[in-house]
Amino acid sequence: MYVLADCNNFYASCERVFNPSLIGKPVIVLSNNDGCVIARSNEAKALGIKMGEPAFKIKDTIERYNVAVFSSNYTLYGDMSQRVMNTLASFTPDIEIYSIDEAFLGLHGFSYVDLIEYARQIRKTTMRNTGIPISLGIAPTKTLAKVANHIAKKQPIHNGVYMIATDEQREEALKNYEIGEVWGIGRQYSKFLMRYGVNTAYDFTKMPAGWVRRHMSVVGLRTQKELLGIPCIDLEHTAPPKKAIATTRSFGEMQTDLGYLKEAVASFAANCAHKLRKQNSVAQVVMVFVHTNYFRDDLPQFSASKTITLPVPTSSSIELAHYAIEALKRLYKPGYSYKKAGVIVSGISTNQHIQTSLFDTIDREKHNRLMAAMDKINNKYGRGTVKIAAQGAGRKWKLRQEKVSPKYTTSWSDIITIKV
Repeated sequence: MYVLADCNNFYASCERVFNPSLIGKPVIVLSNNDGCVIARSNEAKALGIKMGEPAFKIKDTIERYNVAVFSSNYTLYGDMSQRVMNTLASFTPDIEIYSIDEAFLGLHGFSYVDLIEYARQIRKTTMRNTGIPISLGIAPTKTLAKVANHIAKKQPIHNGVYMIATDEQREEALKNYEIGEVWGIGRQYSKFLMRYGVNTAYDFTKMPAGWVRRHMSVVGLRTQKELLGIPCIDLEHTAPPKKAIATTRSFGEMQTDLGYLKEAVASFAANCAHKLRKQNSVAQVVMVFVHTNYFRDDLPQFSASKTITLPVPTSSSIELAHYAIEALKRLYKPGYSYKKAGVIVSGISTNQHIQTSLFDTIDREKHNRLMAAMDKINNKYGRGTVKIAAQGAGRKWKLRQEKVSPKYTTSWSDIITIKV
C-alpha cells in the first residue's frame, strides 16, 4: 500500500507554528513580490479568497475580516518541510519526497499492521514534532492515494486519514472525483475527455484501454490502470534533475539603470548556477527577460527576452553571469522603468558527459575548483558570503522588502509544543 502525506495549507500552517494566536483566524501568504496569494488557511478560503488572486484586489476583504498577511519566507518553509519529512521517514524507510509539502510512503510488508491506526499515529506524531497538520490517503497505487488524500482533507468526518482498500471504496471515491482533479490528467486532456462524456475518474476507468492508449499514449493508460488499482508508478527515492531552472524577481522600485539590472541579472544567473551544481548538472541555454509594470497604465510598456546558446554546457557562475549580461545588453532599451527581470537556464544535462568545443579557451578545471570552494564557504558562512564580481558586491541592490515571519528558528527547543 502507498500513503500520500500532504501538509494542510502548508505555508499558512508554518506561520501559525510561530504565532499560535493565528490559529482559527484567516491567514494568507503572498508571492515573493507580494503580488499574488499563494497560500490560504481554511478560514481565508471561506472568505472567498482565491489562489493566485492579486493582493490589491482583495484589500477590502483583508481589512474587513482582519486577515493576517505574510510575505513568503522560503527559508522558513524549507526548514519546516525538512522537519516534517524527517518525521515521516521515521515510520518507513520507503519514502519519496514529492514536493515541499507532500511525500509518498511505501508501506509494503505492513500486512499485519492496522494501516488506518498507523496513519493516525503518523499524523499525531508529525503534529507533535512540528506543529504542522497533515492529511494521509492510503491506497494500493500512488494515483489512488492522491484520491484518498483528497477525501481525507475535504471530509472532516475522517479526521485527516482515509483508506481505499476495496473495489467498492475505490469506485465510490472515483464517482465523486472530477476528471480534471486526477493526478496526471492535465487541463487539455480534461477538456478532451469531457467532450467524450468522461466527467469523473470513474468514467475514465470505463473507457476502452485501446482508446486511452491511442489518444493519451502510454502515460494515459498508466493513469487508467493506477485508478483501477494496478500499480504502475513506483516510488522515486532520488528526485530527478530539473529540466529547467529559473530565478526571477520583482524589484522594490522600478529601475531604469542598466548597471543595476546587470547586477540583478548576474545574481539571478549565479543562483541558477548554484542550483545546477547542487544536482550535478550543466546547462547550455540561457534566457533573460525583463518587463515593465503592467499595472502602470501611465507609463510606457516594454517586455522582451533574449536566449543565448552556450558553446559548452556549464554550471559556472562566472560563465552563466557573463552570458546573461550579454543577453541583457541586447534586449535592454533605455527610457523604460523596469519592474521585473529573470534568468532561465535549460538544455540541462549531467556534468559527467560534457560535449566540449574545439575552440574553447576556458580552463574548466580551474572554474570547477573555484566554484567548489565558493560553495563550501557559502554553505558554511551563509549564502552570499562570497560572490562573483558581476553581482556588484560593492553596492547593495535590493529587491522588494519582505515582511519576514515574526519569529524564525532552526532550534528544536524553540518549536512550540502542540497538544493533540
